Amino acid sequence: MTRPFRAALQEFRSRLAWADTVLLRRAGAVALLVLALLLAVRADPSAGHTEVLVAAHDLAPGQVLGDGDLRPAARETATLPAGTVRDATKLRGATLAGALAAGEILTDLRVLGPRLAAVAAHATDARIVPIRLADNAVAEILRAGDRVDVVAGEDSGGNGRPARLLAADAAVVLVSGAENARGRTDRVVLVALDSRRATAVAAASLRSALTVVFH
Repeated sequence: MTRPFRAALQEFRSRLAWADTVLLRRAGAVALLVLALLLAVRADPSAGHTEVLVAAHDLAPGQVLGDGDLRPAARETATLPAGTVRDATKLRGATLAGALAAGEILTDLRVLGPRLAAVAAHATDARIVPIRLADNAVAEILRAGDRVDVVAGEDSGGNGRPARLLAADAAVVLVSGAENARGRTDRVVLVALDSRRATAVAAASLRSALTVVFH
C-alpha cells in the first residue's frame, strides 16, 4: 500500500468519525427536545390536588340540588376556577342557574345566590327578583343571559296610571316553571338588579301586570 493511498484512507476514516459524531450530537439534541416537550405537556405528578364538587350526572337548569347530584373529585389545585365550591352542605337545596355536564366542576356562579346576582347585574348590592309576566308566551322565549327592560302595565283599579319603565337593563338569570292543573307551564322569570330597582320591581309585581322589552 503506497503512502499517498494510506494517507487518503486515513483522511476518509477521520471524516467518517467526524460525521458520526455530528450525527450522534444531533440525535441527542432531538431526543432532549422531545423529552422536554413531554415533560411540559404531561401533568405534574407532584402538583397539589384539592377535593372539589362535580356533577354526578347531567343536571338541568333550575334543578334543586339534592343528595346524589354532586360527588367529590380531586382536581389539580392550580387549574381550579375562581369560586370553586368544596363544601356540599352549602349547596344542598341550591338552585342551578345553568346546566351542568357530568363531571363538571361546580362554582358559585352556577347556582342562584349573591355572587351570581352581583356579576349579572354589575352591582355589589344586587338582588335576584322573581316576576311573572302578563304574557306567559314572552317568558317562554326568554333565556338566561338575556338583557331586558322591565315594564309595568297600566294599573288595575281605575287609577289610569300609564305603563312605565321600572328597570332598564335587567339580567335574566333563570326562567323556571311548573305545569299547572290545566297542563300549561307557568313561567317564573328571575332577574338580577341592584337593590333599589329590585325593590321597585318586586313591589310593582304585586299590583301591576309586568312585561319585558328585549335588548
